[in-house]
Amino acid sequence: MDYPNDQAPGAPVRSGIPEHGRIPKYYAVKARIAALLEELGEDSVIPTERDLAERYDVARETVRQAVRELVLEGRLRRRGRGTVVAGPKLAQPLSLASYTEGVRRQGRTPGRTLVTLDRFPCPDALAAETGLTRGEPVWHLERVLLADDERVGLESTYVSVGRVPRLGADFDPDSSFYSYLEDQGIAFGDADERLETVLATPREALLIGTPPALPMLLIHRFSRDTGGRPLERVRSLYRGDRFSFTTHLTGGKVPSRE
Repeated sequence: MDYPNDQAPGAPVRSGIPEHGRIPKYYAVKARIAALLEELGEDSVIPTERDLAERYDVARETVRQAVRELVLEGRLRRRGRGTVVAGPKLAQPLSLASYTEGVRRQGRTPGRTLVTLDRFPCPDALAAETGLTRGEPVWHLERVLLADDERVGLESTYVSVGRVPRLGADFDPDSSFYSYLEDQGIAFGDADERLETVLATPREALLIGTPPALPMLLIHRFSRDTGGRPLERVRSLYRGDRFSFTTHLTGGKVPSRE
C-alpha cells in the first residue's frame, strides 16, 4: 500500500481515502476545514456555513455535515451562535491517579460541582458486584467534573459508610476524594476498570451541558485497598469531544494470536 511519507503516525491510513479513490464530498470539505483550523488557532471563530460553502463551491448541507463531524470529534465547539476552534483534548491516564492530578498535569484547573451526597442501604446489585454486605449503609457521591470551569464529565462514587463515616460532614465536594481517603489513612491497592462508549441519558446530558447525541466515554472502576477489601465503585462519564485516555504498557509474555 502506498503510505505517504508525510502521513502522521496517528492519522488514518491514507488520510481515510478508500482504496477505490472515490472520496465523499463532505469528507473532502471536512479535510479542508480541518486544515483551516490549524491556521486559525484555538478559540478562533470559523467562517459561516454560507462563507465556507462559497469558498469550497459546495452546498451548505455538505458544509453542515463536515462541521457536524468536526464538532463530534472535538475539533470544533459551539459558542453562542458561532462555532470556534476547540483546544486539545484532555489526556487522562488510565491509572489510580485521581482526576485532579490528571487535569493539573496539563496545566488546567480541576473542579467539581456537587449534585448529590446521600446514603442508603446497599442494594443487591451493588453488593454482588463489590462484595459489600446487602443492606449495609453506603454513600453515593455524584459530582459534575470541571476543567477551567468547563463541564467535562459526571462522576458517581459508591463507598461504604463504615469506611468513611464522616464523609457527609467533613468532605469538601470540590476536592479530591482520593486525597480525602488518604487523609483518613486509607490506601489504594488495586482496581479493575472497564471503558466503553455510550450516549448520555437526558439527565446526564443536562448536568454536563451537552446534546444527548454527543458520544461519551464511560469508565467503570471497582477499587480495593492494600488489604484487598472493597473500597469504592465509581461510574465516570466523560465528554468524548474533550477527553482521550492514555496508559503505559510494559513488556512480558507475548499474547496469543488465536
